[in-house]
Amino acid sequence: MPTPAATATHYRICPLCEACCGLEIRTEADKVLSIRGMDSDVLSRGYICPKAVALKDLHEDPDRLRQPLLKRNGQHVAVSWDEAFAEIERRLPPLLAAQGRDALALSVGNPAAHKMGLLLYFARLVRAAGTKNVFSASTLDQMPKQLQSGLMFGNFLSIALPDITRTDFMLVLGANPMASNGSMWTVPDFRGKARALRARGGRLVVIDPRRTETAEVADAHHFIRPGTDVHLLGAMLHTLFAENLVRLGRLTALINGVDELRNAVAAFTPERAAARCGIPADTLRVLARQLAGAERACVYARLGTCTQRFGTLTQWFVDALNTLTGHLDEPGGMLFAKAPAFAGNTSGRPGSGRGVVTGRHRSRVSGAPEVFGELPMVRLAEEIETAGPGQVRALITVGSNPVLSAPNGPRIAAALDTLDFMVSLDIYLNETTRHADVILPGLSPLEDSHYDIAFPQLSWRNQARYSTAVFPAPAGQPAEWQSLLRLIAILKGRGADADLQALDDELIADDVRRQAGDASAAVLQAVSRWTGPERLLDLALRSGPYGDQFGAQPEGLNLAKLADAPGGIDLGELQPRLPELLRTASGRIELAPPSLLADVPHAVADLDSAAEPLLIIGRRDVRSNNSWMHNLPLLAKGPQRCTLLMHPQDAASRGLADGATVAIQRDGRAIQAPLQCSESVMPGVVSLPHGWGHDLAGARLSVAAQRPGASLNAILDDAVIDPLSGNAVLSGVAVTVAAV
Repeated sequence: MPTPAATATHYRICPLCEACCGLEIRTEADKVLSIRGMDSDVLSRGYICPKAVALKDLHEDPDRLRQPLLKRNGQHVAVSWDEAFAEIERRLPPLLAAQGRDALALSVGNPAAHKMGLLLYFARLVRAAGTKNVFSASTLDQMPKQLQSGLMFGNFLSIALPDITRTDFMLVLGANPMASNGSMWTVPDFRGKARALRARGGRLVVIDPRRTETAEVADAHHFIRPGTDVHLLGAMLHTLFAENLVRLGRLTALINGVDELRNAVAAFTPERAAARCGIPADTLRVLARQLAGAERACVYARLGTCTQRFGTLTQWFVDALNTLTGHLDEPGGMLFAKAPAFAGNTSGRPGSGRGVVTGRHRSRVSGAPEVFGELPMVRLAEEIETAGPGQVRALITVGSNPVLSAPNGPRIAAALDTLDFMVSLDIYLNETTRHADVILPGLSPLEDSHYDIAFPQLSWRNQARYSTAVFPAPAGQPAEWQSLLRLIAILKGRGADADLQALDDELIADDVRRQAGDASAAVLQAVSRWTGPERLLDLALRSGPYGDQFGAQPEGLNLAKLADAPGGIDLGELQPRLPELLRTASGRIELAPPSLLADVPHAVADLDSAAEPLLIIGRRDVRSNNSWMHNLPLLAKGPQRCTLLMHPQDAASRGLADGATVAIQRDGRAIQAPLQCSESVMPGVVSLPHGWGHDLAGARLSVAAQRPGASLNAILDDAVIDPLSGNAVLSGVAVTVAAV
């Protein structure tokens, strides 16, 4: 009789959204038996959403790539790893030698943020590539927040976060944390925290063109015309100044630019703003008074406020409101996390720095400025299409699907077909990677160790967590960081057969030498038990604000201690961090950055713009985060989610019936979707979710193809951006809707 397979229980950080919940996974041999929330996880405390349970589907998905693919005669065929890298070495270096380093572009997507090796080694790939043409999903959803935070506080990831467990009044704009559990704010179980807020007598107010899941549990919800958040917030700032409600408190001596901001918002009277945003002037004044009058209060704004023409100004006005009402860096207001590793605002001299610089280079065709080392994703197609010196002729994508996620996806797809060479690191043959000449698959998340690089900087509570792989990697399959390291070797002229361990040793030695100087040998010896991403992680933890400082602080943090603590190490609730957090050149909060002031007249001019008859916005479902999640049976089942929401009176005026297929049109391009009449959207607004459109030839997503949905980005204009951050405009775009 065969011996029964042993069962085991594993700790894993969920990699499927920004909530980053801790999981308890039970396995038997190589099978997943169950996935549940881990009660002892210091961040999520037992909470999970349906996406976490779908990790089993992802691990077992027959469509998930497990060996490299090479395009031959227009078809992707499986090849060995050596053959795949030999093809890259054969074609990429000669192309760059002939046409220059800027002939290569790099594009990285959201999934990389949930893969420790991808995020750490993609940065090294960028340095090795030596190209200006770097694109990421950040310019599709969050760059306005990063730019505003960098200009005000001196670091692109010094993001002010709601102290939700202590606040009395929370104003939410263009965000749906009930579905996302935070975005640029890692807050698992928002529902439970919002319930606790209301139970202690606090108030939650939501402003959104749709009555979202978050609005449903709020004390008040106000509809707003899409794209006019800047006017609403400007009117609230105007009211603070007009009614003498400004209270800077202990930050008074730390703030530059109060008078400049006062002048900038002078034109945003509540009456003018009301006519533009559709919220009565009296309501705007009351909101400002409530915010100023609450002892502990905060304003939080997210995706809907970033993906519009005035995204950066909107984010600026959000933190200006938090600052002027005395709620910035105060318990119950907006606080800054103190991450244990990889945070620029915990290194260097506390309280001042170089600040941030943008526009160090510009895109070749449109002249769009670089922000945080990146160019706008919407400028990728023109860089491929337009002939001349520096034209992009090769592309490496890493977990990136711009054909679905960026405006004018069909144009991007057509541009990709003209490339001389394309490499993709991805777990699927999808709408973008179908264009690649070589596809290098990654491991299942359950075959990889993990530490969240970025999200502790955005966390509702200070913490450190690390999870090891649940299953061993398949024999012969490298981790993503090893594939990136092999690409680095090729780009450095070392060849595809280079000694990767020696190269990794060389790269980390260079990093440590820059940071530690004469002490570099001792530092390298201290982290020598680890390799790859773990070695970089141990180095960052030990040198971080809670670290053991390589033995100088024996009680401090290192990777060995963290690995011995399933569920993580709690580092306490957020605390005031100003002025030590600041990295601005002045050592003060810059409340009126010149580049933002220069854009205010455009927003003032927009106050008098006529309202379009019908504007489209996106939406998010708790079961749908990235486009590849539509291929997981657990998340794909249930009602059709790619529907167009429309107010019944708008449908009636157009002779449209609930459930009918309608055409959504803009500038001669059209998509089709089922109509869902609902009073959850305000009149004059329709809503279609993001990331669908799985009906393109060449992709291998069998579950998603059964209900492909429609890609909103297929009709959006890639010429329209927030010029400050380069972020795409995905919200508040005028469309027409008609019967098919």
